[in-house]
Amino acid sequence: MPQNIPAFFGSYADLYNRALAGEDVFEEIMDRFSDKFLAAGPGSISIAKRGGAFRRMLEKGYRFYRQIGTRKMTATRVEVTPIDAGHCMAKVFYRADYKRPDGSPLAINFDIAYLLDITSAKPKIFAFIAGDEMEAYRKHGLLPDKKGDRPNPKGRSKSQAETTERQRLH
Repeated sequence: MPQNIPAFFGSYADLYNRALAGEDVFEEIMDRFSDKFLAAGPGSISIAKRGGAFRRMLEKGYRFYRQIGTRKMTATRVEVTPIDAGHCMAKVFYRADYKRPDGSPLAINFDIAYLLDITSAKPKIFAFIAGDEMEAYRKHGLLPDKKGDRPNPKGRSKSQAETTERQRLH
């Protein structure tokens, strides 16, 4: 495997942090993905493609992450499993740091499985499988629960919170 996959995801997390800071790095983020890719999570599997719609989804997604108090993302560990000469799976363990609505700090650890095409000089993500990030946000008070019992952070309407549930950016 000629590429350094852990370094690839370390720099991917760096791009995430730069986007959180408001820097326009969306082209660089999109360049990490194949022209078409699969995004899967609880209750949804979709095929997306690089381009204007993906860029707009990234812009909207990072606005949402800032709204719920996301401060930093770190790739803490990467486990790489070769599939064949041109593909591998990377399970990436992340730590996300947040500032809760009350100002207290919060860290959430999670992992995402990525499938990568490694046939060219730079790896390309052609699929990823993520857990239920919205449920994690609810569990930790960053979003209201599905019944609406918790206060809504930053005064967002319920429809905005529900709309974000359809987003998947990793």
